[in-house]
Amino acid sequence: MVALTSAAGLVGFLSEPDEALQAFALERLNDDIDSVWTEVSGSIGQIEALYEDEGFSHRNLAALVLSKVYYQLQEYNESMVFALGAGDLFDIEEAGEYEETIIAKCIDTYIALCAMHNPPTPASKTRSNTSDFADASAAAVVNPTTPFSQSTLPSKSLLSRDDANPWDSAAPGGGNAGVVGAHPHPLTLSNPVKKNLQGVVKRIFASCYEESEYKQVVGIAIEARNIEVLREAILKASAEEKGKGKKGSTGQTDELLEYVLDICMNVVQERGMRNEILRLILELLNDIPSPDYFAIARCVVYLDQHGAASQMIKQLIQKGDGRSLAIAYQLSFDLYENGTQEFLQKIMEDLPDTEEEKPAEEKLNGNAIAPTGSEPNEDDNAAESSQLLTELNDSAGPPQTTTLVASRTKPKPETEEEQTAFTSVREILRGTKSIELNLEFLFRSSRTDKAILNKVRDSLEARNSIFHTSVTFANAFMHAGTTIDSFFRDNLEWLGKAVNWSKFSATAALGVIHRGNLGQGQKLLDPYLPKPQTNASAGSTYSQGGSLYALGLIYANHGTNVLDYLRKQFKDTQEEVVQHGGALGLGVAGMATGSDEIYEELKAVLYTDSAINGEAVGLAMGLVMLGTGNVKALDDMIQYAHETQHEKIVRGLAMGMALIMYNRQEAADELINGLLDDADSALRYGGIMTLALAYCGTGSNKAVRKLLHVAVSDVSDDVRRAAVMSLGFVLFRKPGSVPRMVELLSESYSPHVRYGATMALGIACAGTGLDEALDLLEPMMKDSVDFVRQGAYIAVAMILVQTNEVQNPKVTEIRKTLQKMVGDRHEDAMAKFGCALALGIIDAGGRNCTIGLQTQTGNLNMAAIVGMAVFTQYWYWFPLTHFLALSFTPTAIIGVDQDLEIPSFKFHSNTKPSMFDYPPEQVVKVEEAPEKVKTAVLSTTAHALRRKQAKDRQHRRESMDIDQTPTTPKPEVDGEAGDKMDEDTTIDTAKLAEEKDGEKDASASPAAKERKEKEKVGFELENMSRVLPAQVKWISFPGEGRYQPVKKPTGGVILLHDSQSDSPKSLLELKARKKTTVVAPTPGPAAAAADIDMPDLGFASGGGAAAAAGVLNAVDEDDDGEEAPVPDAFEVDDDDAEQEEQ
Repeated sequence: MVALTSAAGLVGFLSEPDEALQAFALERLNDDIDSVWTEVSGSIGQIEALYEDEGFSHRNLAALVLSKVYYQLQEYNESMVFALGAGDLFDIEEAGEYEETIIAKCIDTYIALCAMHNPPTPASKTRSNTSDFADASAAAVVNPTTPFSQSTLPSKSLLSRDDANPWDSAAPGGGNAGVVGAHPHPLTLSNPVKKNLQGVVKRIFASCYEESEYKQVVGIAIEARNIEVLREAILKASAEEKGKGKKGSTGQTDELLEYVLDICMNVVQERGMRNEILRLILELLNDIPSPDYFAIARCVVYLDQHGAASQMIKQLIQKGDGRSLAIAYQLSFDLYENGTQEFLQKIMEDLPDTEEEKPAEEKLNGNAIAPTGSEPNEDDNAAESSQLLTELNDSAGPPQTTTLVASRTKPKPETEEEQTAFTSVREILRGTKSIELNLEFLFRSSRTDKAILNKVRDSLEARNSIFHTSVTFANAFMHAGTTIDSFFRDNLEWLGKAVNWSKFSATAALGVIHRGNLGQGQKLLDPYLPKPQTNASAGSTYSQGGSLYALGLIYANHGTNVLDYLRKQFKDTQEEVVQHGGALGLGVAGMATGSDEIYEELKAVLYTDSAINGEAVGLAMGLVMLGTGNVKALDDMIQYAHETQHEKIVRGLAMGMALIMYNRQEAADELINGLLDDADSALRYGGIMTLALAYCGTGSNKAVRKLLHVAVSDVSDDVRRAAVMSLGFVLFRKPGSVPRMVELLSESYSPHVRYGATMALGIACAGTGLDEALDLLEPMMKDSVDFVRQGAYIAVAMILVQTNEVQNPKVTEIRKTLQKMVGDRHEDAMAKFGCALALGIIDAGGRNCTIGLQTQTGNLNMAAIVGMAVFTQYWYWFPLTHFLALSFTPTAIIGVDQDLEIPSFKFHSNTKPSMFDYPPEQVVKVEEAPEKVKTAVLSTTAHALRRKQAKDRQHRRESMDIDQTPTTPKPEVDGEAGDKMDEDTTIDTAKLAEEKDGEKDASASPAAKERKEKEKVGFELENMSRVLPAQVKWISFPGEGRYQPVKKPTGGVILLHDSQSDSPKSLLELKARKKTTVVAPTPGPAAAAADIDMPDLGFASGGGAAAAAGVLNAVDEDDDGEEAPVPDAFEVDDDDAEQEEQ
């Protein structure tokens, strides 16, 4: 048909009374509307009259023409409304620009309509673990001492603004009234239009189902808050898999569930909606043909449904086959990685009872979980103390305090195989297996470059406490978790210069180095731990306090078997330093246990109003109650923070309150509101940290908006610095967005804001090697303010941890810069401190650890986030720097079979070996040798020496006593050469070294280039090898191999299904188990020789700790003479005496 050139005639037909002419005109106009819409737009009124005439038989056609005309006029709202009136004539299958635009408008309006009918669930209804909160909420809301008690009803979210609500039913135009191109408010639509809208959306969904595009439906359903549509999409995907049979049952539903979980955890910002989605997934578990148990485990941990977790484990074990058993073990490993101590303890209580494991549970309780009564945990047998000195797996018999109720109610395993399986599950859930495997990996794979550490030690003057402490931290980070403490043994003279709190930090460093050494941790620290009062030679109180702190770090987030001991030491001592270390140890070992007993003991010490104790106690109270939202604890803490006069106590309590509200999201808004309105800047600082920890990893726009507002408006430098820094905690799951956000803040006039920008980049981009972040940090490494440079050094190290030159070429130059600055005499002490920390962080854990604020399975890494948050408090108190070690995550793939043994096998990495290789070790260059050359000889002296030698030679020639031996000329020649060397020895040696290096480089570079050219893609890795997070996607297991993973490979522990379980297998030899801890029962010089018998194995063993005992336990009063101003007094007297003589 010929295209229309003018629509005038057809428009005239619209005025004719004949309905057939009108219909003909509408059909022709509809076909050529793109070319004649300008003429038709003047007759919109006539066409609308036809559409509104209910007697007109072609109303749908008129609506379609109107829709296309309004589309051309860019009136998309009206266009959508008339398109909905067109009914089936609006073809959603047509792939035109008009159809796509109208469909998008329909979906937007549908989402708005559903969101209006499904309003956000209040935070108070979404608490999943708030028994304490619920019980105390009524009293706390009306309590005048709390800042969040302004009304009897939950106050409006601090982070919500009027314009943040998507819809306001009171507004005639809704939340988008007056916004050009916005979709109409649902209340303005008529019921027929709404009905048509539902029909169009159902047609869209049906089209998606036909093409198996379930993700499209899921995305719309989640945004529309429509749980029923989400349920329908998942069930249809599952039904399609059932219809395809086994061949199609391996991916579609699992992939869809993974997609839903990813959206739920990373996109959905409202906690109530997230909980509803996760509950739906759990509900549909039985309807899915092949459920993804590992995705379900993520839901269970987030919802705190320990019953569902234990039920899954029991069902898998009772199936009896090897693969189900391996899945049960893998689930247990994942639960341990993502759950709190309290959550894991509840799972173990729900499992069937085993005779041999029941006593171990009794012994390992240690008041970690608040018991129902006080009697079962008050056994003071000798077995309680001896237990602390033995391997966890070899613990002795039970105390006779068994509760009979548990044994009656718990079922017994039916077979010996089930009993063995449940025993292994308990071992995994306690964490002993994971910790043992990680410890083995870090020990056997340690690649610490001692040359760097020695250079840091030599560059910093040990008599300066800040420098001594910085070397201690660098050593602790470099050897974190490796149990290699030989640096202390090799540097006893340097270690002896530690005094007071430097000695405290040095002793605590043993806890970082031996973190996870559960079997020998107590024995290792025995020389340092507080002794009974009857012992006169108790040693330094600073080493005693540091040892309690170290003990907590060794058992960090796994302190069930040392909590009783730490509590006893904490209560028995009156020394403030020892109490300080004991409080920190209790907090880190009892993290998230929610123990009321520990909390009350800490509170009793808090009320003594000691500044030294108060900061640590306030922090420990928050660690113990981590994430519980306990209102009673918050009430006590905020009340005492207002009463005390010590700023250190207020700061510790403020940080403690932030920890209590960890991951509480909207439930923390009332507390945030109260703290940010407080007149005390320390409490406002606590409000910012509460906001950071409550919304950590959520990417919440509300939280980011509030932080940015405070960063530019608060009058306190500390609060503004914390606000900028907290952006890193909220956005660490979206590291790419942080550099863009803090770009302007990094150029602020305030150095505190600039420092906050550096730390925000370091926290959010840790381990990513992100170029955008480095581009911002490099100029800040040359900032005019020392602490800004300090923050830039630390942040750069966090970003480049485990990064080599192939991944980011900047890493080599930055390493050189850090080593240069740490030895620069003109650099400020604060910046050097940051350099030392940076050199330790960038090589963390023997170059085998990264900083991971989320686990390999995508959940929040609670211990890492808490460790990073407390580490940032080093600004006020250096010993808290050790908390950063909690953020260090080993990067390895450790495969274990269903017998929990480590088989020897290989897997494939489809990359070049150099891509993820270790950085090269520091090479000691030849030009450093001239440092031994003596002071240069003056030219006049050299001339005089040559004249004297010339006269001697002339005298010998003139004498008749001539010696014919050839030995006489040699001293002459050597003497002449020596004269020349005396003049410019250093220059010649350096040139010679450069020439040699040049020759080596020239000869080596072609070979190196040839190797690079010949480097093949793909190589084999042994079990328990280092695998970086970015490398995991390139890892594959041989398809026909004996060992196959039960889940998609991730970092960490992976359970392997042994397809040839009847055949003999080759196992890896565990080297760490061979180590024996060397104990120094009597501190003294002899302790240093206790480790000499270990070189055959190449292990540092416990020799470093044993050798250092004599030094660190020495009382500081004996060494104070070095720092006393006695020499100055004598010099003044001598000067006066000389003046009197003159």
